[in-house]
Amino acid sequence: MSYNDIAIQVKNLSKVYNIYNRPEDRLKQSVIPRVQKLVGKQPKPYFHEFWALRDVSFEVKKGETIGIIGRNGSGKSTLLQLVCGTLTPTSGTVTTQGRIAALLELGSGFNPEFSGRENVYLNGAILGLSKEEIDSRFDNIAGFADIGDFIEQPVKMYSSGMVVRLAFAVQAMVDPDILIVDEALAVGDEKFQRKCFARLEELKSKGTSILFVSHSGPQIVELCQRALLLEHGVRLLYAHPSYVVRAYQKLIYAPSQQQTILAQEYKKFDQSGTDIANLESNASVVEPSDDGKKNYFDSGLIPETATVYPIQGAEILSLRILDMNGHAINLLSFGQDSRFEVLGRFLADRERVFFGIHIRTISGVEITGQRYPPEGTYVEKVRAGERFRITYGFKMILSPGTYFSGCAVWSPNEPICLHRIIDATMFRIIPSQKRDFGGYVDLSSVNPTLEIS
Repeated sequence: MSYNDIAIQVKNLSKVYNIYNRPEDRLKQSVIPRVQKLVGKQPKPYFHEFWALRDVSFEVKKGETIGIIGRNGSGKSTLLQLVCGTLTPTSGTVTTQGRIAALLELGSGFNPEFSGRENVYLNGAILGLSKEEIDSRFDNIAGFADIGDFIEQPVKMYSSGMVVRLAFAVQAMVDPDILIVDEALAVGDEKFQRKCFARLEELKSKGTSILFVSHSGPQIVELCQRALLLEHGVRLLYAHPSYVVRAYQKLIYAPSQQQTILAQEYKKFDQSGTDIANLESNASVVEPSDDGKKNYFDSGLIPETATVYPIQGAEILSLRILDMNGHAINLLSFGQDSRFEVLGRFLADRERVFFGIHIRTISGVEITGQRYPPEGTYVEKVRAGERFRITYGFKMILSPGTYFSGCAVWSPNEPICLHRIIDATMFRIIPSQKRDFGGYVDLSSVNPTLEIS
């Protein structure tokens, strides 16, 4: 690959910050160590170092879209600012080719006192466009932002959604050679997000290189050719996005004692050049016990996003996943039969009651759900003081990963929702075999057949 094929080249990039516990320590650091050197003493530091990024290297080809994923504080935003040139690295180099447009922080670069129109011209000039070039693009920018007459109003009057609409329109409609997007698309509504992704696809087809930071695994898999996984400022993986996203999900939901082991194994794979497809079968997972059982329970697998709705005549007491022998589990093998058991009680007399359950991905996509009784039928009457136990059967033909389940008690009468818990429990499908299907669910009924003549 020639140098001319590379849009971004990052070599051994590091950024360290000096952290002071007290304001006066900053003043001491600027004076006392110098005095100590003059008198021949070993200087004493009054700060501790925080490495936001340490020795990160990667390349981005022209026209390539790279996803960057990692936990909060993993160094994603620092990396983007270093690539843009708004931060100076402690060590290492960044080399870029062409015009860079960046959407780093909501409305960064906008003057709140200027109108939307004035900010378009200001940002266009910063990006290197002449007034004539901005004139020729202005109608497209205003049309894409779709904020109506607010384009003539001061930006300080805008909602956050309007700010991000205009900011994205400016950056994306100037046809940059490199576009950097840091979680900005999470602010817009669904229709605007779809328009943004369509514009990103258009820019990709024109040869624009894109760095795209998101916590949404499906967005990264759909949009990117490769993905970079960062953890504590260190590169763990740089590979096909589907492998990187699954590795990230496994890392953040693994028990705390296993996260360090997983991170070390990911980094080892990344540095060795080994086929990344071997990662899922070789990386550490929770293994079966010696007696060969396939049913396990990880007590650390507890959702932090559980949302409990108001109790309005019924109360859900628990949601458990059980194997076919009645043992509680949350680590399941592919294809395993299981039962989801919901226990609860009615606190008031109600009519026309029905129950429901759903299974969602980490990004919130609903994979499947069940209702009892079937649609159009109901449990006609329930009484205060009665308890219920309902079980749903699932065959886990899901791809390896982490999933969330919630349950509810409903009625078409008021109140409609008697009780509901979103993300009541979470479970993991353990990698156990070579996959021959894509997506989340294996819907195949027979094995593929091939004829060559």
